Amino acid sequence: MKRLLISAALLIAAITPLKADEGMWLPALISERISHMQSHGLRLSAEDIYSVNQACLKDAVVLFGGGCTGELVSAEGLLFTNHHCGYSYIQKHSSVEHDYLKDGFWALSRTEELPNPGLTVSFLERMEDVTSIILKGYKPGKMDEAQRVKIVKKNTEKLVKEAEKEGNGLKASVEALYYGNQYFLFVFREYRDVRLVGAPPSSIGKFGGETDNWMWPRHTGDFSIFRIYADSNNMPADYSEANVPYTPKKFLKISRAGVNEGDFTFVYGCPGSTQEYVHSAAVDYIANVSDPEKIALRTTRLGIMKKYMDGSQKVRIQYSSKYAGVANAWKKWQGEEKGLKKMKTVEVKKEYEKRFSAWAKGTEYEGITDNLAAIYEERNSIYRAYEYYRETVLTIERLRIASGKSFDMKDYYEPIDREMFVAMMTAFDKGLEDSYKPDYFLQKRAQYGSMEAWRDAVFASNEEAKALSDALEAYFNGPILSKVRSLSESLDLVYRDYMRAQMEFEPNKAFYPDANLTLRVAYGHVEGYSPADAIYYRPVSTLKGIIEKDNPDIFDYNIPQTLRDIYARGGFENQPVCFLATNHTTGGNSGSPVLNAHGNLIGINFDRVWEGTLSDLDFDPDVCRNISLDVRYILFIIKEIGHAAYLFDEMCFED
Repeated sequence: MKRLLISAALLIAAITPLKADEGMWLPALISERISHMQSHGLRLSAEDIYSVNQACLKDAVVLFGGGCTGELVSAEGLLFTNHHCGYSYIQKHSSVEHDYLKDGFWALSRTEELPNPGLTVSFLERMEDVTSIILKGYKPGKMDEAQRVKIVKKNTEKLVKEAEKEGNGLKASVEALYYGNQYFLFVFREYRDVRLVGAPPSSIGKFGGETDNWMWPRHTGDFSIFRIYADSNNMPADYSEANVPYTPKKFLKISRAGVNEGDFTFVYGCPGSTQEYVHSAAVDYIANVSDPEKIALRTTRLGIMKKYMDGSQKVRIQYSSKYAGVANAWKKWQGEEKGLKKMKTVEVKKEYEKRFSAWAKGTEYEGITDNLAAIYEERNSIYRAYEYYRETVLTIERLRIASGKSFDMKDYYEPIDREMFVAMMTAFDKGLEDSYKPDYFLQKRAQYGSMEAWRDAVFASNEEAKALSDALEAYFNGPILSKVRSLSESLDLVYRDYMRAQMEFEPNKAFYPDANLTLRVAYGHVEGYSPADAIYYRPVSTLKGIIEKDNPDIFDYNIPQTLRDIYARGGFENQPVCFLATNHTTGGNSGSPVLNAHGNLIGINFDRVWEGTLSDLDFDPDVCRNISLDVRYILFIIKEIGHAAYLFDEMCFED
């Protein structure tokens, strides 16, 4: 048991990480990092950041919608997050008659705030190391992995049930960290009545569209505003007109002092997924197989959607959220692929594995990297087939509709789907060997002779569409997925030892757990970067840059006339818009508060620079930068574009 448990002292062993500003740290263990943070400029204590005994910054941060972060900015439940995090909800309220995507939305009173069925926000109540509880009853060396899994499952269910027994919206989960070397309990309180308060027009909230996405300099006003409602006891409740604005334990003060290069910053949010400690074979697959193939498939899908969206306002509204969802990862993967190859991450990992193997010779860890390589060799081909299925067949909406899966017909346009069927089924057929296709597919392919003929049959007959969907789903979610999971479990088992071994191999390195959508703290400084020879990007963009990009003939760069008029009056040339910092972030950090040394809100995280998107696998301190929206631009848009300055009355400013 002693060998399997990793103490907090080992997990946060070193004073500094090997690479400056790298790391996503658990708030409950932030006392182990606080002196380093303070040496870099922080003016808060560990208790200010995380405490279970008093209100602290964690109480002002929420998991928004299950995949983003948000922050409380008033005593009346007012919440900031990204425009792209609220985008699907704004889209659902939009129509040709009330195009809130195009024109923006501003509730000028509480009664005008719009409910959003299904949208939740969750506050972290507490987190704690429960490794000894979860592994209670497990006897290393005397029990096999199946017995361990059974014990972990039983102890987890008991612990979660106990944590949730109060009710009142409590949701608990036990998360495995460091590949199961450590377990943490996370207890959240989930609120279900969240209403839209304000959103800028997309020409501000998505300014630059996919052209500027992941790029710097950035000029996107990526924010939206919501309000949390609760029952009369400040507890979670379903939507009701009787509900009242939520009163938070803590909300963030807003700083209008601005940022300067070198300023200390930290991000408090819910990063989604990273793979910092994986084997070179995993990186090789991502960089040379997975990313390039998914990029190509999504390029085709985006081209089909854009063609129809450009020709119809109604279709643009219907598919805007879908398009953005497809394009976001598509653009990210391009930067990731480029960055991994530029940094030679595969080669660096292999060199590390050589040194590790020499150290491990004669120990219990001997041969572990070869074992991982062998599992990946078997896994990669079948995992590729599963990814191909997800990126092709599962994107055809006709099949989803026929199968009776949840689908909003309001946002469906059949001509897009018909063209998508031919393109994606053709790609599926050409991209995979026949051995990875079910017999039903092969029979129907021969029967119809062309994808166009097959498409016509599928769109004419719900029975035909359902039969195709069911056959492919049964095959890929059956034997294919079963094999993928089996091999993934084998990897996880070896990684548990490999993770522990890496910590023993590098005892002076500070190891942080991979991101898993739980609350983390990342910290760094406002800083520009040099992506290529003779180029240096300064860390702050301004309204002047928006005007320079403004183009009425291009949808993504056609700013509101009001903004042009404001600029023409003079005095706003240097209005800050976005800024860069060295904080380590990833997906899920969208909407995260960016705080200054005193814990006051200076911005909202919304992106990374394209050259630094490799940070999910390899953090390069020279180019890994997070992009944040300056809070002063948010205030500017609220006042000058939304004419909703009344919202300032409930905010607290710290200049």
